[in-house]
Amino acid sequence: MHILDAIGNTSMVRLQRVVPADCAAIHAKLEWENPTGSMKDRMALAVISRAEGDGRLPPGGTVVEYTGGSTGASLALVCVAKGYRIHIVTSDAFSRDKLDQMAAFGAELTLVPSEGGRTTKKLILDMIETARRLSQAPGTYWTDQLNNHDSITGYFPLGEEIWRETNGTVDAFVHSVGTAASSRGVATVLKQHRPAIRVAVVEPAESSVLLGGAPGPHKIEGVGIGYRPPLWEPSLVDEIVPVSTDDAKAMTRRLAREEGLFGGTSSGANVLAAIRVGQALGPGATVVTILADSGLKYLATDLYR
Repeated sequence: MHILDAIGNTSMVRLQRVVPADCAAIHAKLEWENPTGSMKDRMALAVISRAEGDGRLPPGGTVVEYTGGSTGASLALVCVAKGYRIHIVTSDAFSRDKLDQMAAFGAELTLVPSEGGRTTKKLILDMIETARRLSQAPGTYWTDQLNNHDSITGYFPLGEEIWRETNGTVDAFVHSVGTAASSRGVATVLKQHRPAIRVAVVEPAESSVLLGGAPGPHKIEGVGIGYRPPLWEPSLVDEIVPVSTDDAKAMTRRLAREEGLFGGTSSGANVLAAIRVGQALGPGATVVTILADSGLKYLATDLYR
């Protein structure tokens, strides 16, 4: 078995103690079981495999990407496994653990300074521009995750896993939006199986742009880029749920202490939103959400302190 064969087919568990009595059953996919501890392994394998298959990524070439960390580690893993170099544009706004993990896989890092360690629209745009400049070097392939439709296909298997593992009984799917690739990929598959499945997406309350609000700084890493992502497909979405950074962190800590589930901040946001959706649907319904990455990626932050 090759390391890349270990991507996907993650466990799904039913939450027990954080779910109130008036709520649907909440099930969570444990995406930290992927090799780098993140669901982003799925998209990294898809975008690199497709690019090398059609010649956009030449043999011995270099991959460039801008990322808050999990995508960078995932791309670095796939590049190591396939024999490519990788250059990551990232920032001090993101967990030191994530930056160290990217470097451990051999990624070259370029850091773009943030405003007080927070994710803002300006930071994302500065990172994109830096990656664009680096991508002009010969033999370089820019994966450009915010615009790359190949990343959506990487999450089709996740949708099939959810459908199969719930025996087709899933009533709602809830997940946060960064690039929108994962929510769109899963929603595409689930709605093909049953169009009535409710899809709710999650965004930071401090930067609730999908609901028409103004962009603002927040600390839910990997989501809420401050503007509508190019891969956003509103026809697949039935509801948008804003969750504040503080509430997301509080639920993330509860998941560790009450459920034994050790995730990152977006995992707490996802579960909190899933509970809100589950309370609207009521007992007897089935809601599935994602624990997107491992809490091990956040030990250098204030999340678990």
